Amino acid sequence: MRFTELIDQERVSKQLTGMVRQGRLSHALLFLGPEGSGALPLAIAFAQYIVCANKTPEDSCGTCDQCRKAAALVHPDIHFCYPSVKNREKGREEGISSEYIREWRRFIRENPYGRVTDWVRSISSENRQGNINARECHEIIHKLSYKSFESEYKILLMWMPEYLEKEGNRLLKLVEEPPPKTIFLFVGQRQEQILGTIVSRTQLVKVPPFSVARVRQALMENEGVVESIAGQIARISEGNYAEALELVREGQEDLLELLRAWLNGILRHQAIQVSSWVEQMSAARSGKETQKNFLRYFITLLEHALRLKYLEPGQISLLDQEAEFSTRLMDRIDWIQTREIIRLLDEACYHLERNANSKMLFQALSIRLGYIFTRKPVPL
Repeated sequence: MRFTELIDQERVSKQLTGMVRQGRLSHALLFLGPEGSGALPLAIAFAQYIVCANKTPEDSCGTCDQCRKAAALVHPDIHFCYPSVKNREKGREEGISSEYIREWRRFIRENPYGRVTDWVRSISSENRQGNINARECHEIIHKLSYKSFESEYKILLMWMPEYLEKEGNRLLKLVEEPPPKTIFLFVGQRQEQILGTIVSRTQLVKVPPFSVARVRQALMENEGVVESIAGQIARISEGNYAEALELVREGQEDLLELLRAWLNGILRHQAIQVSSWVEQMSAARSGKETQKNFLRYFITLLEHALRLKYLEPGQISLLDQEAEFSTRLMDRIDWIQTREIIRLLDEACYHLERNANSKMLFQALSIRLGYIFTRKPVPL
């Protein structure tokens, strides 16, 4: 994997290649970025850059023998560590990363921006909890005790060190005083959940979340999603590309048209149309996730509408139809009404997550919105 294959990581990749060129490469780096930010593929691309035999100042060559092996995740000097589950074939023995290397290669090939929950689900059908255990730590110490085979450096890439817990203390001496030409690349999401003794021994590389515009562009270019749907998904996912891909796989509906039909029925007091809409939204085919995504989309659209009304339009990344819809909506309601609507939508999301009856919920929400639009007190 090369830096040019990644989504929107130019600034961080320049920082990383500069470390190598200037001889400032730390023996332990912590790539820290929120879920779906691409920290894992970035670290994999950096590992390939380090071992590349013909690297340029900007990127690995992608064609040398070292690059081909690194891209296929089979390079003998790049070792991987990630959360694993108990291996049933080994009886009661704890599972370790090397026992799931084939599944790991397939996972990275198919879903490099995937979530840790996606990974654990792919190797266990029994809802097991993944972890990085004591046996894994001993395996790491053993692997790194050997000299490198083909490249100048040995590299250990550990994904989600949050799963180490107290077992990580077994690695402290190795991380603090590693063998010559040994590099640790830790890739995590929440610094407060990583052992402080590990964090203190690493150089921090912050990986920012993607912008809504960049997620929208990536969905259009990489997944073939039409612009209107890509914009809706990007706003719901809020820069989390892993969540955006999940929404694409679920088969996203045109949420703006759903919202337009719902509000038109409420504003025109068309009870039959609203009831029909509620029946459609609460149908089994919609599912809780689609319903929650719809409510989240409405919330983000209202937040953007407020900014559109009170800030410079150039600061808002809305599509033309969304901007027109938001402008017309804000002509009907003020910021106090908008705040109350957002509160009701948040409350509805909370109840949906706790398996509320969706038909009753959307019917009650429709009635409450009708009161807000007509500036009447909302009944309890």
